Amino acid sequence: MPDHPDEPDRPGGEPTYRVYRAGDDRPAGRREQRGGRDADGAASGPRAAGSGEPEYTRYRSRPRSLRERFGGRDDALGERPGAASGGDGGFPGGPPRARRGLRLPGRGRRGRAITPGRVVKWLLLAVGGWLVLSLALFLISAQIQQGKVSDEAKAALTDASYPLFSPNNVLILGSDQRPAGTKEPGASTSGPSRSDTIMLWRAGGGKSARLSIPRDTVVDIPGHGRQKINAAYAYGGAALSIDTIEQYLGIPVNHLIEVDFENFPKLIDALGGIDVTTGRVCSEISGGEANGGWTLRLRRGTHHLDGEQALTLARTRKNDCNPSEDDLTRARRQQEILSGIKGQLTSPGTFFRLPWVSWAAPKAIRTDMGGPTLLGFFAATAVGGTPPVAVLRPSGYETLPDGGSGLVVSDADKQAAVQAFMDG
Repeated sequence: MPDHPDEPDRPGGEPTYRVYRAGDDRPAGRREQRGGRDADGAASGPRAAGSGEPEYTRYRSRPRSLRERFGGRDDALGERPGAASGGDGGFPGGPPRARRGLRLPGRGRRGRAITPGRVVKWLLLAVGGWLVLSLALFLISAQIQQGKVSDEAKAALTDASYPLFSPNNVLILGSDQRPAGTKEPGASTSGPSRSDTIMLWRAGGGKSARLSIPRDTVVDIPGHGRQKINAAYAYGGAALSIDTIEQYLGIPVNHLIEVDFENFPKLIDALGGIDVTTGRVCSEISGGEANGGWTLRLRRGTHHLDGEQALTLARTRKNDCNPSEDDLTRARRQQEILSGIKGQLTSPGTFFRLPWVSWAAPKAIRTDMGGPTLLGFFAATAVGGTPPVAVLRPSGYETLPDGGSGLVVSDADKQAAVQAFMDG
């Protein structure tokens, strides 16, 4: 039999053989090519030819490779562990293909096959990691913003249970403080500012309601007499605003959110913009674009607004395209903007922007709520649905001591609005 090119030679140049008896499955032991006898004394090798002794077929013994030594092959035969004698896989005298050992499916040192189950597992791990990252960014950002609310405002609030499981009343305030040099009529650039936006949001425990209070509504401000409600913020900040609203409406305020108009557009942009339906709007804020301010032109219909456009719409008090609009119109529009933000937060596309949204959302506000509580409030607003727009509607006007005038709401209308708000 010709030598195999991969077979090492024994000392002296002779190859090594493993000898098997023809027709038998017992190995006859190692023999050298020059002949010898097996365990029964029968001649083997070239000397057996013509001597009447049975003929033998000699197979060369294959050396063990590293794969066979460490991969579970059996001795020099290359058998698979546990392979029975005979057949293609275990017969010692079988074809060389069987002795070398075939790799079983799924065994060996190759990479694991990609299966639908593994793909699903990897996707679930990726989604879980994305959510954990977003949650961590949200909690860190919220913790930073929590320290920006005054101690007086925190002390004025009424305690409540966790907002996801129990109804909470959250007061949302936005001041008319503007950067120095603004040309926006009525805006404050220095000193005390008035609250431009006053809204209550009830969420949690299956409740979902909002109620806006027009900024010119006349109320009794503790320590300052009859004044427009927005003056409470100028006199005593958020703390006095909380006391005034609790006294006026007779409901507790559990948490406070002050809108940061500088970072508000960044939240809208992180969301990828929001959809808002409006009538025709022609607005110029802070003198319009020609004077370094903002100009907004919208046709009637649904619009996708970026951060600056949404902020300009929320501030618009005078609509040149519809002079009949008033502060009540702006209050309704602000609620519609909040609904647009909520709708975008719960849309599937926001999942891919979630870390950026999670970081930007707390930075757009100042609140007494820490990360877990704020997260519970947002979750409560998401599962509670979108409440209808509700604005405290005035029934007339009242002349103020300084000669100005403000809006008056009848007790009956006020009680009806409060009852609808509390019922959620």
